[in-house]
Amino acid sequence: MKPMARLGVGIGWRPEIAGVVERLEGLDWVEVVAENVCPGHLPESLVRLRERGVTVVPHGVSLGIGGADRPDAGRLAALGERAVALGAPLVTEHIAFVRTSSPALEAGHLLPVPRTRDALDVLCENVRIAQDALPVPLALENIAALVSWPGEELTEGEFLTELVERTGVRLLIDVANLHTNRVNRGEDPAAVLDAIPLEALAYVHVAGGVEREGVWHDTHAHPVPPVVLDVLARLRERVDPPGVLLERDDDFPEGDELAGELERIRAVAGAPAGARPVPGERPRPAVRDGDTRPAGEAVRTPAVVRDGDAAPAGEAVRTRVGLGQAALLSALVAGTPVPEGFDRQRVRIQARALAAKRADVVAKVAPELPGILGGPQAYRTAFLAYARRRPMTGGYRRDALDFAEHLLIQDLPDDAAARRRLTGWWRDRAGARPPGRIARWTRALTGRGL
Repeated sequence: MKPMARLGVGIGWRPEIAGVVERLEGLDWVEVVAENVCPGHLPESLVRLRERGVTVVPHGVSLGIGGADRPDAGRLAALGERAVALGAPLVTEHIAFVRTSSPALEAGHLLPVPRTRDALDVLCENVRIAQDALPVPLALENIAALVSWPGEELTEGEFLTELVERTGVRLLIDVANLHTNRVNRGEDPAAVLDAIPLEALAYVHVAGGVEREGVWHDTHAHPVPPVVLDVLARLRERVDPPGVLLERDDDFPEGDELAGELERIRAVAGAPAGARPVPGERPRPAVRDGDTRPAGEAVRTPAVVRDGDAAPAGEAVRTRVGLGQAALLSALVAGTPVPEGFDRQRVRIQARALAAKRADVVAKVAPELPGILGGPQAYRTAFLAYARRRPMTGGYRRDALDFAEHLLIQDLPDDAAARRRLTGWWRDRAGARPPGRIARWTRALTGRGL
């Protein structure tokens, strides 16, 4: 595996802090959410950064490469177009599923794939499909999780290692997610770092979060805590990462505070405390039963599996994976029973978190709605009541339209002036007449208005 190009220390570019990012001294690179930029109309801030020689990497959040279905060709093409438009050396995505096709449900969030042989077979085939379609190398990120799948057959380290060995994909290691999974799932970050092939490392994410009632929430809206910097330091002892990036997605601080966080990250990402690993080798994971290699012997990464060396995941395998993912997602967003073996309390926490995020994102893509409905609290109450009975099926912009239509069908809001404003808002964006009284009655009777 060829070494990755050096990226240095960077920050996630967001429109809300575009000016601050441009003024940061010593900035090496930025990462942009791929779905938030249009190749033909790049934000002027990103254009100026590129002209200064700052590398820009697109980071996808909606591909769902860990899902039971094969990757959508349109989404892959869009990701590739953004890589070309930005002159990016690579693109990144997540080891996660975000939707199911039967039933058609959207999580609006990254959900963990089961660490089973079936799920790994599906993931590996999906990765090879993506690699063939993309114009630049692909790196995949480990995600934070609130829930654990029952009956898992592999550890996180084993799962990531075999994924790399079978596909040659790069890894984007999020040290904040390693800490999140330590709190939420009892997984030791050091054990993961010892097991995975760090020669496949593309770069590292660092982010803040908060712990509430024994659950760590990966918010990207809080300062990076010392415990996350400690995980970064442990990684740095093992490898010199090609790049390290600070993620901040909400509650943005002043520029001086962001600059200070970057300086602390630079300090930790400096010279490693121990010797660098030999290229092509990684520290040996814990000894397993029957392992007779001498203590301290390095484990060499096997050759990457090439096209045709392994059979693709069969349809029966995809069906099994799909049924499990659909059962979990349905419990999270549609209120169906929690599948056997899952921690019911954790599933309820995850469901509430998904609904809250859904309300927040819809308010961002349709900022007029809270004002029409009487303020943020009135909007949130109405939206969460709607979300409990209407899972998202077509993305956040479609969700905003469906929410407005739901209110109109129910003859809400009660205030006639607000209802007229909502009707006008819906008409402007839907490009059609709002549902009339007969249509509202029909939909209410058939359950479509619920």
